[in-house]
Amino acid sequence: MIKAITFDLDDTLWDVWPVVERAERLLHDWLAARYPRIPQRFSPLELRELCGEIAAARPEIAHDRTRLRKDALQLAATWTGYLDFDADAAFAVFYIARNAVELFAEVRPTLERLAQRYTLASLSNGNADVGLIGLDDVFSFSLNAIETGVAKPEPLMFELACRQLNARPGQVVHVGDDPEHDVRGAANAGMRTVWVNRNGRDWPGGLRADAEIGSLAELEAVLVAWETGSG
Repeated sequence: MIKAITFDLDDTLWDVWPVVERAERLLHDWLAARYPRIPQRFSPLELRELCGEIAAARPEIAHDRTRLRKDALQLAATWTGYLDFDADAAFAVFYIARNAVELFAEVRPTLERLAQRYTLASLSNGNADVGLIGLDDVFSFSLNAIETGVAKPEPLMFELACRQLNARPGQVVHVGDDPEHDVRGAANAGMRTVWVNRNGRDWPGGLRADAEIGSLAELEAVLVAWETGSG
């Protein structure tokens, strides 16, 4: 029996990179008006790459994308001579825009129908806020890498989700776009897995998902087949 479904967020329920790039441009414009030496020295991409450099140097915080963004901004401010820099205000500009996502067309109606039958939750390595996005009414709870202290495919987030769902792993289906973080991670935790492959990618190898779909609209048929024993 399937009791619950957990969903990845970025690139599963919306296309994340156009959103991130727009948020980075808005932040760059905000910095230009208040701390102009930062955008004069760093492009939006270079500020993002600075996050990666910090993550490589400090793997203990690599899972925390909010911390990485703030630390990168603070470091850029220091390097450009700003001793009194408001990293929280700068990050807030980015964060509001980062959560101005456009759901794939089928996502909202599909989640609303599924929520009538299953308990739904979200599990993300990113720092999206389902409340700001407007999905907190369909998800009973949301977990991310910042809260759990580790990122998928590590098992902890999946294990915590099962505990909060009061369900055995075999009663939970995880749905996501990433073969490593979502499919392998959830499978190793004992969950059933559904790979959302919107762009017709080839499977990269390793343990395959229990099902593959090109759109969330196909998920309900997969669940019916599993529950009736026909799939």
